[in-house]
Amino acid sequence: MSLKKTVLISFLTAGLIAGSQGAFAANFKMALGDAAGGTQWELGQTFKTLFEKKTAGKHRLDLFPNGQLGDEQNTVNNAALGTLDFSVLAINNVTPFSPSVGVLTLPYVIQSAEDAKKLTQGEIGKELTENTIRDAGVRIVGWAYSGFRVLTNSKKPVTTVADLKGMVIRVPKNEIMIATYQSWGINPTPMAWSETFTALQQRVVDGQDNPYITVSAMKFNEVQKYVTNIRYIFSLEPLIVSESVFQDQKPDVQKAILEAGREATEHSYKYLLETEDKIKKDLAAKGMQISDAANGEKEFIEKATTTVWPKFYSSIGGKDKLDKVLKSLGR
Repeated sequence: MSLKKTVLISFLTAGLIAGSQGAFAANFKMALGDAAGGTQWELGQTFKTLFEKKTAGKHRLDLFPNGQLGDEQNTVNNAALGTLDFSVLAINNVTPFSPSVGVLTLPYVIQSAEDAKKLTQGEIGKELTENTIRDAGVRIVGWAYSGFRVLTNSKKPVTTVADLKGMVIRVPKNEIMIATYQSWGINPTPMAWSETFTALQQRVVDGQDNPYITVSAMKFNEVQKYVTNIRYIFSLEPLIVSESVFQDQKPDVQKAILEAGREATEHSYKYLLETEDKIKKDLAAKGMQISDAANGEKEFIEKATTTVWPKFYSSIGGKDKLDKVLKSLGR
C-alpha cells in the first residue's frame, strides 16, 4: 500500500472515531439571568449535577449566570430558535411568549410557598407546560422557588399605598406587574434586569421588588435601605429547554432531562424553606430596615385584585382559568 493511501485511510479512520465520540458526548449551555449564589444558580447547579450523573458523564452542562447569554426574554427567543439549550428565568419573562402562564403572576393568587408548589407540580403546571411548548417552542422542565417579591427602596419606609406616592419603582417589562403598581397609584418604570442595579445605584429609580434571595445575591443592600414585606407575587423561575433541542435527543437523554428537572425542583423548594429566613436576618444585619405592610396588606390586596384581575382574564384564557386555579387552592 502506498504512503498516500495509508495516510488517507488513517485520516478517515480518525475522523470516524472522532465522529462517533461526538455522537456520545455533547455540551449544553444554560443561561441564568441572576448572578451566581441566587435561587436560579442553585437550581441550575443542582440540575447540572443530576443531569451529568444520569447521563454517566456523556453530556456536560455549562452555566452562564448574570445575563452573559442575553437578557431573559432574549433567551426564550434563542431557545425557541434552537440556538440556546436551557435557560432559568423569571416567569414574568415567559408570559409574553405564552400568556396563559400569566395566571401565576396575577397579584395575590399565590399566597404561600405551599400554593406555589401545588400549582407548579400539579395539573395546572402540566397544562402550562403544554401551553409553553405550543406557544413559545420551549418546555418547562423544572421550577425554582424564590419566595415573595418584597419591595425595596432607597428613600423611606413604605407601609401603605400612600407611601408609594412620588416614588419611581423599577419593574420588569410585564403588563401584569405594571398594572399592579398602577392600581396602587403610581406609574412604574419598566426596565431590563441587566440595567437594574446601575439604575438603583445612580438613583435613576428609587426602588424595585424581588425576593430576599435575589436581593442578597444581587447585593441590592448596597444601594437600597428599606424593605417592605409585600406578597403580591410569589417569584417562580422556570427552567426551560428548547423544544427542538429536547426532541433531537435520544429517549434516555430526554428521560434524564425530565428526571433531573423534577429532582432539582424538589431541591429548590427545600432550599427556599431552609435559607430565606437566614438571608432576611443577614440583610437586616447589613443595615436594611424591614417593615410590614399596614393592616395585613389589606389595601394593597383590594386595589390590586379588583383592578388587575379583570384586565387579564382574556390573556390568561378566561376567568374560568383563574377560577380553576383558585379552586385548586381551596379558595
